[in-house]
Amino acid sequence: MSRLQGKVAIVTGAGRGIGAATAKRLAQDGAKVGVLDLKEEACLEVVEQIQAAGGEAVAVGCNVAVAEEVEQAVEKVVGHFGRLDILVNNAGVLRDNLLFKMSEDDWDTVMNVHLKGSFLASRAAQKHMVKQGYGKIVNTSSTSALGNRGQANYSAAKAGLQGFTKTLAIELGPFNINVNAVAPGFIATDMTRATAERIGIDFEENKKLASERIPLRRVGQPEDVANVVAFLVSDDASYVSGQVIYVNGGSR
Repeated sequence: MSRLQGKVAIVTGAGRGIGAATAKRLAQDGAKVGVLDLKEEACLEVVEQIQAAGGEAVAVGCNVAVAEEVEQAVEKVVGHFGRLDILVNNAGVLRDNLLFKMSEDDWDTVMNVHLKGSFLASRAAQKHMVKQGYGKIVNTSSTSALGNRGQANYSAAKAGLQGFTKTLAIELGPFNINVNAVAPGFIATDMTRATAERIGIDFEENKKLASERIPLRRVGQPEDVANVVAFLVSDDASYVSGQVIYVNGGSR
């Protein structure tokens, strides 16, 4: 497929998991990809995989919660590839805990990476998109936006991203920029594995139990989310904006 031929994308949090799968899928569809993560080294394997498959990609280290680093990262990608058409705000961290145990740092860290990071990256990217009269932004929310025990910080951040998405769709729509969000359910990643280990649950058993509650009877894979993102950033979705697409196997 080459429906993104000639397009340039940035994917944050792309060193592993959903971000890595998304970067590789967009490259497969023809986009040149800026692979962003906290450290450049964390992006190298994904970049090498994209290049081995015949695509083009560049690794960029960036703390999305720091405005100067975000601006520099966006300019590095634009300087390397000449333009910017697509931004996927995927960078995220977990600091789960019950409210009475949650520290101020737990709250601030999650808010800064998910919500502030998406704001900073979108603000930096839209300058290029507005100028060229074209752009696609996809934010990564979560089913936890509807509330989830032990995730007051994460749930609030992900719910905030949904309001952020709808507002940007209103503001940027007149410039031919589509803004949408994906909201994954249980996706098998290093992050969900680490969460299970942290609370003392066997990951494979956790996946099995989760599968029994999901109508499709399986947990999601990073590629399941990447496939939806690939649609949303393509011109096949040119009249889709301000939407939150739940990628959760039919769960309520």
